[in-house]
Formats: sequence, structure tokens, C-alpha cells
Amino acid sequence: MSDELKQFEKLLESHPLRPVPAEWRKEILAAAEKAQPAHGRQPIPVRSLPGLLRSLFWPHPVAWGGLAAIWIFIFAAHLSMRDEMPVMAEKVLPPSPQVVMELKQQQHLYAELIGVNDSSDTDRPKPFIPKPRSERANIVSV
Repeated sequence: MSDELKQFEKLLESHPLRPVPAEWRKEILAAAEKAQPAHGRQPIPVRSLPGLLRSLFWPHPVAWGGLAAIWIFIFAAHLSMRDEMPVMAEKVLPPSPQVVMELKQQQHLYAELIGVNDSSDTDRPKPFIPKPRSERANIVSV
């Protein structure tokens, strides 16, 4: 601080504080009471959406701001942890004829090893194919 300010502060300290006159005090307090509503804050009209939001958030704006900051942090963390590689379907080529032939040979060898000889198609049961209803009626009536 400069020397002038220090001297001014010393001068103020040397003077005793005088009490505010009672008349002034009453006038000041009366004017403050008229200017201030009963609950210490001005009523907010709730006729519109912004008014409704203000009346909802006004009691604790710091708490709401903190909550918003936490959600922003969570959202940013979520975005930063996402996998940035695009997901694309892989093209699968059909197996070559040599691979198909090799697999059939392996199946045949496996069937021989376990003792099952199911290589002929004639032993397999034929699949059941339902007949038309008109034929069923003839069978039942006979």
C-alpha cells in the first residue's frame, strides 16, 4: 500500500465510531422492510415454463449446478470410453471344395472309429409329409 493510504487508515483508527442516530436507524430499517418481501425473496410467477423452472431451482441453485456438473462429467466419461472402431460385418467366404471334402472324410473316419456305419442314405427314415385332407377323409370312411 502507498504511504497515503496508511496515513489515512491511521487517521480513521484514531477517530472513535459514533452510533447511528436512532431516528436514522428507524427510517433505514422501515425502508428496508418495505423493500423486502415477507420470506426474504421475491415471489416468482408460475404462469410459464421458465417461471416454473425458476421456482423449482431457486431454493438451491448451487446444488442443482453441482448435479448438472456431475451429469456432464458422467456423459463425457461415457463418450470417452466408447470403442471408436466402426463395427462392420466381416465378409465370410464359403469354404473351398478341398475343405468340404476334407471335412466329409473326417466325419466318415469318426463314424468308423465310434462304430457307426451310417453312410447309406437308404437306411435313414423318410420324413413324414402330411397328406391333403381330402385323402384322410377317404381313409377314415373305408
